[in-house]
Amino acid sequence: MIFVTEDGERSMNTYLGACVELGPDDVEPEVVADAKVTYFEGYLWDPPLAKDAIRECAKIAHANGREVAMTLSDSFCVHRYRAEFLELMRSGTVDIVFANRAEALALYETDDFELALSMIAKDCKLAAVTMSEEGSIILKGDERVKVEATKVHRVVDTTGAGDLYAAGFLFGYTTDRSLLDCGKLGSLAAGIVIEQVGPRPMISLSAAARDAGLL
Repeated sequence: MIFVTEDGERSMNTYLGACVELGPDDVEPEVVADAKVTYFEGYLWDPPLAKDAIRECAKIAHANGREVAMTLSDSFCVHRYRAEFLELMRSGTVDIVFANRAEALALYETDDFELALSMIAKDCKLAAVTMSEEGSIILKGDERVKVEATKVHRVVDTTGAGDLYAAGFLFGYTTDRSLLDCGKLGSLAAGIVIEQVGPRPMISLSAAARDAGLL
């Protein structure tokens, strides 16, 4: 159940359903080996078997020269699994991390956003940190790319904004676009979904990207 207030903010009561049964036996090695990036949600770090499945995916991906991405999902997830998330990043199990400002601050237990950005840049190969209407920052080593937020007419429902940002970004990343273009694609997809109710875009993202000159 998702409750959305008039300013577009949402609160979720989540039922994880069948995914709580996900385990290593559900991993299809050939699918992971063939994917440029395997992506998972921090929400899925709760079930013990899911952790084993994710680590197995990372093992297969890296053995085949592929990468693994995760989203921190929610600051509550970060508070529960902060040490484990940091271990995934620092060990190289995860290559790409998506976070919003609150999640990045929670990960490093600080109120200093600049410090959080510098730390996450050290801890993973590539990070994309979103900042709502302030856009996003992409960090790769010493490189920083600032991406402006897509202009929207009205924020209706922020459900799915982070997921759509990651979707657009990873589309760009897996098609060898520049980091700036990856961020622009992410911002475009996120901007589209927050102007409607529900997390599934009601218009063609590829058509919108073409209209914006990104395809």
